[in-house]
Amino acid sequence: MATSIITYNGGLRTTSEHLSSGTKIITDAPVDNKGQGASFSPTDLLATSLGNCMLTIAGIAANEHGFNIDGATCEITKVMGTDPRRVTAIKVALTFPSENYTEKQKLIIERSIKTCPVMYSIHPDIDVQDTIKFL
Repeated sequence: MATSIITYNGGLRTTSEHLSSGTKIITDAPVDNKGQGASFSPTDLLATSLGNCMLTIAGIAANEHGFNIDGATCEITKVMGTDPRRVTAIKVALTFPSENYTEKQKLIIERSIKTCPVMYSIHPDIDVQDTIKFL
């Protein structure tokens, strides 16, 4: 079964529908590439999916080990290159709430974020820089 269907709406905008849930995401071309920048660009989604995946995998690991990461955040900074135009770096800043994590729990979080499927799918030429802060 297909995962999604994407419709080009014109004006450098697309709508993607997740077929299992019906959830929709709109993308716009970024301002620096002839677009309106009114929504996520496709490359924004690429970079953002890394943070989503890291938090999801950390959440799974936390659940399996009896603690939670509720309220954790991830700030993504996408760096674009030219010739060819592409994502050259993704800066990931993860912040975990003040839960007084043990050293073992911190290690579980740190190791789990490195094993998310999106991280394994990113080309090695893309420089992924991650930082983790425990409040």
